[in-house]
Amino acid sequence: MASQGKQSKHVSLALLVACWFALLSSCKANPISNTEIEALLKWKESLPDQPILKSWVAHTSSSASSPCKWRGIACNNEGSITEINLPYAGLRGNLQNLDFSSFPNLLHLDLSVNKLTGTIPTNIGTLSKLQYLDLSTNSFNGSLPLSLANLTRVYELDVSQNNITGELDRRLFPNGTSLSKTGLLSLKSFVLQDTKLGGRIPEEIGNLKYLVLLALDANYFCGPIPPSIGNLSDLTTLYLGLNELSGKIPVSFGTLKLTHLSLLINRLSGSVPEEIGNLSSLVNLHLAFNNFTGQLPQQMCQGGKLVNFTAVFNNFTGPIPVSLKNCRTLYRVRLEHNQLTGYIDQDFGVYPNLTYIDLSYNRLRGKLSPNWGECQNLTALKFAGNMISGKIPKEIVQLSKMGYLDLSSNQLSGEIPAEIGKLSKLLKLILKDNKLSGEIPAGIGGLSNLDSLDLSINMLGGPIPGQIGDCWKLQSLSLSKNYLNGTIPYQIGNLQALQDLDLSFNSLMGGIPPKLGSLSDLEYLNLSNNNLNGLVPTSLGSMVSLISINLSNNNLEGPLPEGKIFQLAMPEAFSNNKDLCGEIQGLRPCYASVIKKVGGNMKSKLVIIFVASFVGALLLSITSVVIFLILRKKHSRNMVKNERHCRSFRKNPFSIWYFDGKIVYEDIVEASESFDDKYCIGVGVTAKVYKVEIPGAQVFAVKKLRSMAEGIESEIIKNFTSEVAALTEIRHRNIVKLLGFCFHEVHSFLVYEFMERGSLVDMLCSEGAKQRS
Repeated sequence: MASQGKQSKHVSLALLVACWFALLSSCKANPISNTEIEALLKWKESLPDQPILKSWVAHTSSSASSPCKWRGIACNNEGSITEINLPYAGLRGNLQNLDFSSFPNLLHLDLSVNKLTGTIPTNIGTLSKLQYLDLSTNSFNGSLPLSLANLTRVYELDVSQNNITGELDRRLFPNGTSLSKTGLLSLKSFVLQDTKLGGRIPEEIGNLKYLVLLALDANYFCGPIPPSIGNLSDLTTLYLGLNELSGKIPVSFGTLKLTHLSLLINRLSGSVPEEIGNLSSLVNLHLAFNNFTGQLPQQMCQGGKLVNFTAVFNNFTGPIPVSLKNCRTLYRVRLEHNQLTGYIDQDFGVYPNLTYIDLSYNRLRGKLSPNWGECQNLTALKFAGNMISGKIPKEIVQLSKMGYLDLSSNQLSGEIPAEIGKLSKLLKLILKDNKLSGEIPAGIGGLSNLDSLDLSINMLGGPIPGQIGDCWKLQSLSLSKNYLNGTIPYQIGNLQALQDLDLSFNSLMGGIPPKLGSLSDLEYLNLSNNNLNGLVPTSLGSMVSLISINLSNNNLEGPLPEGKIFQLAMPEAFSNNKDLCGEIQGLRPCYASVIKKVGGNMKSKLVIIFVASFVGALLLSITSVVIFLILRKKHSRNMVKNERHCRSFRKNPFSIWYFDGKIVYEDIVEASESFDDKYCIGVGVTAKVYKVEIPGAQVFAVKKLRSMAEGIESEIIKNFTSEVAALTEIRHRNIVKLLGFCFHEVHSFLVYEFMERGSLVDMLCSEGAKQRS
């Protein structure tokens, strides 16, 4: 019994101690928890309305209102907040009312990708246990608070994409001694991309001995790269691009374990240390847009892991790195705009993963190897501006993913592969400035996604294939400076997206297709230096997007269309043609040749008086003809009685009751198909005679005089007026009847009654009526 009581006493004592500890723990935890809650609620109240924080409500007895269950909050076992995790939350406001000192156990703070403003509060340095801090992609301003040096446990710090200014204070980093107690001692990832920080990168940054990732790109850092970075033995990723850094690459970089090195767009100079070739784990190397000279490290792919390599716009000389030939991991290579030498068919191999390669504007020689056809993932192949010769290998058409092919400004010869149309995903085909010959393959119409085609400055001949009109996405088409002949295919008018068309300096003939006027987006049109003839289509005048036109050095004639582009264009755009006219400096007015001043005003007046006199005579003769026809009609009673014959009666277009000069002129031009030779029934010295049948009317003989553009204008006017004047005054049964005449800039002709048999042709092909004394 005694032992039993003793045991009971021990149990009671143990329970009492347990209760005491529980009570003590409660007394300690509750004040901390309340402080954290109050700090969060106070910050919430200072922000504009934030629906995402609606779960943040005052503490009650309900467990559901515990801050550990609030949106973005996590706690430890004791109920103290360890995480504030609110990325992409749309938060607006600032951090000035967030008391960081109220969170002694906070380990993780992520407020990235929000709309927070203001400065980063100094009291953020009180978060002595913090390990992760991400304030990136906001609108914070001001400088980095020096109190960040107290965050000795932070292993990841990201303040990128903010408006942070000032310099990196060297006191943010350890001093390099074993006694150092402040500074970002534990930092493994330090990201300050795309801010407004400037000045020199402090040498002390090399004391971050655990650093794995350092990203300081897209800032305003200047001066040399600190050699101390070479001390960061764990560093694998170094981004220093898009700054104003100068000097050389530290040789010490060759001792690092780098997998990613970006130094692009700086002011770095000198040669790239050969030690860079010792980076056997290198995956990405970016040296573009600097002032580097000398040779590229020959062994940069000795580890066989290089994927992306860019060195564009430098002054590199010497050979292509030998290690690249067997670097099958390559995915993207850009070495354009240097002075590299070598042979393109010897220095490169087969790359199954390669998608993009640009070696343009170097000094490479050799021929294109058929092996390029084995790079099945290639989407862009750019070798412009080298000295590559030989033919384009037919294997190139096997690159089914190809989107951009640029082989311009080389010495390529031979023909364009006939099956080029198989590259159905091709967007740009640039082969200009070579020695390509043969014809443009009809298969080019298979390039249905093409938006740019440039075959200019070659030796291509033959006609332009009509299939080019199937490249319906084409925006730019240049075939200039070749030996192309034939006519301009009307199918080009189907290219509704076309903005730039250049067919100049060829041997194209025929007329300009009126369908070109339907190219509503066309801005630049150059058809100069060809053998084009005929009229300029009026449809070109309605091309509202056209801002430049050049039709010079052709055989075009007639009036220029109305339209803004023809009013604003320079005179040179229409010079050296057959006989263009219009209201443009350098061209004659379209009706100047009818009344041409030769020998002063007196002669001009005489011509006007003479023209007026024969017009009056013509009107008198027409009146006589009308009276004659009326009298004749009264005597034709049998025709009136015959209903069937009456129904078949056709109106005479030259009757005074139905006459419309413009309509008759258009009917004659249309019926004769612009005086096609197939309607010609006779030829004289100054004229041709055509048999013209106007639908719904009779058959006429039309004597067309030579165009004013063909010269001897005064002689043509003289003959024309003499013949009209004579025929309006003479009446004889053996003289063919003159029904009308037209004196026009392009077509001047006389219309006679057609005689099915007899000497009509001989009569009309003579020199016309004798001149009256």
